[in-house]
Amino acid sequence: MDHDSYSDDYIRGIFKACRSFAIVGASANPVRPSYFVQKYLLEKDFHVIPVNPGHAGKDILGQWVYKHLNVIPKPIDIVDIFRNSEAAFEITKQAIGIGAKVVWMQLGVRNDEAARLAEAAGLKVVMNRCPKIEYARLSGEIGWVGVNSRTISSARPRLAPHGFQHRVLREN
Repeated sequence: MDHDSYSDDYIRGIFKACRSFAIVGASANPVRPSYFVQKYLLEKDFHVIPVNPGHAGKDILGQWVYKHLNVIPKPIDIVDIFRNSEAAFEITKQAIGIGAKVVWMQLGVRNDEAARLAEAAGLKVVMNRCPKIEYARLSGEIGWVGVNSRTISSARPRLAPHGFQHRVLREN
């Protein structure tokens, strides 16, 4: 897998097949990127589980916070890593241990050794990308705010009711 470039089909396939995220390094601070990602994914009807030892037993955006991945009592599809690149290897081992399907490393996070480990265990890997940005780009919603989505279309952008982009993404 070339981790410098992911096809739209690869990313889209992850969103279609996976409905739950564990956000490792989740923050309760509304100005932190992990908070924005959690909020966005919840609005798109994904199941989001924050993971942060410092907030364990509390809630973020109405979601119970867990101390570690291995204490979450529900299956997790995607482990989204909001930690530094060095921490990604240990978190990837934990993601394999809980039966996750995808290890997703946030913008600025890349660990090739962790990627090799995850892929050898049958997991998909995304590095140095944000699921919020990728979902918005693939659903077309990011295009109407003036961001180049790398998708050419003659369709006029329009505001849609809540969930519209989500349904379009899942149907394509």
